[in-house]
Amino acid sequence: MKATRKLMALAALAAALSARAETITVEAESFADWGGWVNDTQFMDQMGSPYLLAHGLGKPVDDAKTAFTAKGGKYNVWVRTKNWTSHWHPGVGAGTFNLIVNGTKLPNLLGCQGKGEWLWVKADDVELKAGENTLALHDLDGFDGRVDAVCFSTEARPKPIVDEFESRKTGFRRQTYADNPKAQPKFDLCVVGGGIAGICAAVSAARLGLSVALVHDRPVLGGNNSSEVRVHLGAWQNVPPYPRLGDVLAEFGPRRGGNAEGAANYEDGKKLAVVEAEKNISLFLDEHVNGVRTNGTGRIVSVRSVNTRTGVATWYEAANFVDCTGDGNLGFLAGADFRVGRESKGETNEPSAPASADSITMGASVQWNAGKASGDASFPFRPWMLSAIGEASCSPHLKGDWWWEAGLGRDQIAEGEYIRDYGLLVAYSNWAFVKNSYSKKEAFADKELKWVAYNAGRRESRRLLGDFILDQNHLHNRDFQEDGTCATTWTIDLHLPKSVRESKFEGEPYQANSFQEKIWPYPVPYRCLYSRNVPNLFMAGRDISVTHVALGTTRLMRTHGMMGEVVGMAASICKKRGCDPRDVYKSHLAELKGLMERGVGKGGRNPKQDYNTGNSLDASLGVQYGEGTKGRIQ
Repeated sequence: MKATRKLMALAALAAALSARAETITVEAESFADWGGWVNDTQFMDQMGSPYLLAHGLGKPVDDAKTAFTAKGGKYNVWVRTKNWTSHWHPGVGAGTFNLIVNGTKLPNLLGCQGKGEWLWVKADDVELKAGENTLALHDLDGFDGRVDAVCFSTEARPKPIVDEFESRKTGFRRQTYADNPKAQPKFDLCVVGGGIAGICAAVSAARLGLSVALVHDRPVLGGNNSSEVRVHLGAWQNVPPYPRLGDVLAEFGPRRGGNAEGAANYEDGKKLAVVEAEKNISLFLDEHVNGVRTNGTGRIVSVRSVNTRTGVATWYEAANFVDCTGDGNLGFLAGADFRVGRESKGETNEPSAPASADSITMGASVQWNAGKASGDASFPFRPWMLSAIGEASCSPHLKGDWWWEAGLGRDQIAEGEYIRDYGLLVAYSNWAFVKNSYSKKEAFADKELKWVAYNAGRRESRRLLGDFILDQNHLHNRDFQEDGTCATTWTIDLHLPKSVRESKFEGEPYQANSFQEKIWPYPVPYRCLYSRNVPNLFMAGRDISVTHVALGTTRLMRTHGMMGEVVGMAASICKKRGCDPRDVYKSHLAELKGLMERGVGKGGRNPKQDYNTGNSLDASLGVQYGEGTKGRIQ
């Protein structure tokens, strides 16, 4: 009897403790005031969440602040963060910060634990008030400290922390969602990715009468041509066989060229204005697509996005979808056939292909610029910076252009954060050297870093496979296909890392060479622009159906924009004829050609865009067909 009463008492005590237990998780991206921190969404698919980044270029940023409610009492505080420089420097490195709770700074230094992995760190114990409490992230050095979430719990090791050690780190998985959401927006076409290809696809389809969802995971449109990445447009537009392809792009293409220039050069607002002017486009910014729902035949029914600020999930249903993500994310989720890396010479017979297939890709650029300082221009060397950058290997310039390219040969998706972080590390290390130790450092005495990209500009990752795979031989032989669309005009431009001899740098390469081969303009076959095994999936951009070598020419953004225009036209035929993308080629190709001949531009005068058109074997391009660069008058 006593034993029974004792067990009952213990059970009652456990129930009481459980009733009083509380765990509160505050997502960093949901803070009411980000202060000087920025929301980094690039690596959600790998580490599981957006996170706040203290990107201050070596100057501490203002506190991020928010409020939350609690029952009150003593709580354990956990923070999910990482020691990002520990890949290259042991111990305390860049990106340290403190938490401030109810106005009191907690003493434990954060951002310096672990060996480069995301992990939950026990920060401290605090007393919380019953009701509203305040929380702030206090950056200490301006060198990219990062916070995913803060957890307050009355338990020593709360279940969410234990679970999320496993669940968050797995992030994105290739899977479908079989459930049937109750309510979701329905469209004729859903375009995932708001770079140049995605904008053009959405506008083209909308002007031809389709209802379009344009879903983009950043707050601004433009992708690599936005103020966040700052890569200028390249290649020719408005050239045969369909000179009207490129008219949409001409309406919002920036007036000025140049990489790593001031933010205004990239005219983010102009891109937004063109999209918002289309009544048939519903624009969804800050929405990251990470799930699909398919039927039994592999057809995409709807896609799922997560808001990168609130975490709220939304489903979008459509008849057809376009993957303009660059990385082929939507196709990957839907089970589309894809390829990564270089094909072998035995497989493709391409002159420039390697003897053996491999997973090597071109890299990602973390560009930067510097200028006259507005105040204190000092920039000290820190112990975590690369000491291998010296007199012979430094870059004594005021800009890090396209050749600042990291991660060549690494997995651009799985190792994306590592690659971006290495790009940041070399930019800071190089600037510290030229400011403090370079033999001509006086030239930099009054200069400061003005901008360093935290969004890396990728060149290559997944390529989704269509009914036709364009390769180098098609380009060489001018083997034009009956379904040719927009012309690719850039050189076959492939990048490899600079050698130690070239760079005088013995660490991991961070600068690249470009190996270029001129070509005649080649119309990209329509069959490269839809998936061979997902029946209602188009693609436009660098994820189309080409070999690694052929990607060297098709990866330029003006070419991407024209691809987007073509896909929008094909989607309109799909709606009109009740057919799939493949059927446009099989049964309605003449109709597509008619749309490409007419174009969907407004016909007004556009600013000159005569920059970065590249070198072609057709020397007459600029003379005969340069309407897109001269500005067109209908």
